Amino acid sequence: MSLLDVQNLCISFGGLRAVDDFEIHIKKGQLYGLIGPNGAGKTTVFNLLTGVYKPNEGIIKLDGADITGKRTIEINKEGIARTFQNIRLFKGMSVLDNVKAGLHNHYKYSTLAGIFRTPSYYKVEKEMNERAMELLDVFDLGDESGRLASNLPYGKQRKLEIARALATGPKLLLLDEPAAGMNPNETRELMETIRLIRDKFDMTILLIEHDMKLVSGICEELTVLNFGRILAQGETGRVLNDPQVVTAYLGE
Repeated sequence: MSLLDVQNLCISFGGLRAVDDFEIHIKKGQLYGLIGPNGAGKTTVFNLLTGVYKPNEGIIKLDGADITGKRTIEINKEGIARTFQNIRLFKGMSVLDNVKAGLHNHYKYSTLAGIFRTPSYYKVEKEMNERAMELLDVFDLGDESGRLASNLPYGKQRKLEIARALATGPKLLLLDEPAAGMNPNETRELMETIRLIRDKFDMTILLIEHDMKLVSGICEELTVLNFGRILAQGETGRVLNDPQVVTAYLGE
């Protein structure tokens, strides 16, 4: 059974079909790519999968559970986390506290414990700090834990956003153009990091990306969108050699 099953997904804005009859099936542990020209509907699909938008039609199932139309916080608890094309960090907070913010679904203490700093509060805080540092070390950010997120270089901010998403304990991680704004060296590092995440955390990953070297280097299967509809779908090498896909990109 697929981890993510999406069937006949549709949404319209002002009478325009932004996504029309979208379908995707992603197996557990896959690195899957969603590509297409600008304005093809890729981020709209992510917004539908994460509850930012509610579909007009269609079904979204995660690990067999119907999550169609649920709120973003509910979908996150069900097991989908994401990053954004434009990085969204708590820039006035430390690197460590950004990751800890993602851990709050899993570590809890009572309001009174927080106010009076009881032993249970310190126990939970210690566990959260340790787990957050483990995640930061995966991204070589452990030495940056005390810095403000806003003071990190751009490439490290990208990594921090992924680390925070992983802190929520997802089954499926959605990455929206993670290589955007990166130089070639940073992109190569990102490719290695994405593979590491998949292997270390047994993570299923769906990414939107324009960097075809990254896509061809890590994605096992692809779906190509154009004007909100599926243009091609299947094994990466075959899809990237599809004449329709080539034409769509040349015409971008």
